[in-house]
Amino acid sequence: MWVKLCGIRDVETARLAAECGADAIGLNFFARSPRYVAPEMARQIVEVLPPSVEAIGLFVNADVEQIESISASCGLTTIQLHGDEPPAFVASLKERLPAARVMRAFRVGEEGCGEVAEYLASCGRLGAIPWRCLIDARVSGSYGGTGATAPWEIVALEYRSGEWPPLVLAGGLEAENVAAAIERVKPWGVDVSSGIESSPGVKNPERMRAFVRGAKRAIG
Repeated sequence: MWVKLCGIRDVETARLAAECGADAIGLNFFARSPRYVAPEMARQIVEVLPPSVEAIGLFVNADVEQIESISASCGLTTIQLHGDEPPAFVASLKERLPAARVMRAFRVGEEGCGEVAEYLASCGRLGAIPWRCLIDARVSGSYGGTGATAPWEIVALEYRSGEWPPLVLAGGLEAENVAAAIERVKPWGVDVSSGIESSPGVKNPERMRAFVRGAKRAIG
């Protein structure tokens, strides 16, 4: 099970994520988030990561030039789009950064995965299918990191794993429920932020360790 710990903001926590066995960390460049990390610090974080841990840049409604600049500065090869970016933006990003992988985040609620289907169909017509899709909980007025749980039953029923990019499940995950989420939804990977924190933006070492341990031991 691929595990990403998102919202890493300092070198010490990045080292701990690697020690815990995380496969990736998320660097949040959305300035309004309590998990925001400045590009200068992000660059220092990337420099201490072992080859086994990938740094993924999270952007919310940034322009292509900003993404390109930060990615080049920090040595990022995977971009997570977590805002309102349309399929045409994914196509533009792939054209500008052909070597980069794009993980597109979707916020899903009780209405189901219809929006995901439409979005991916448009991406297909543009030749810009994302590398991975991340499913988060839909919370009005928020782009993520709320701790709200995504609708597992709906995602399990409606996500077309055979047709769509591999699924990364997020939204309300923590050490206590990640095994159950993996068993029910059977995602390719899991992503956590608030579920490993003592307070918004402050990671808790014990919760980090417990989450990775629980995810790695789960049977999907």
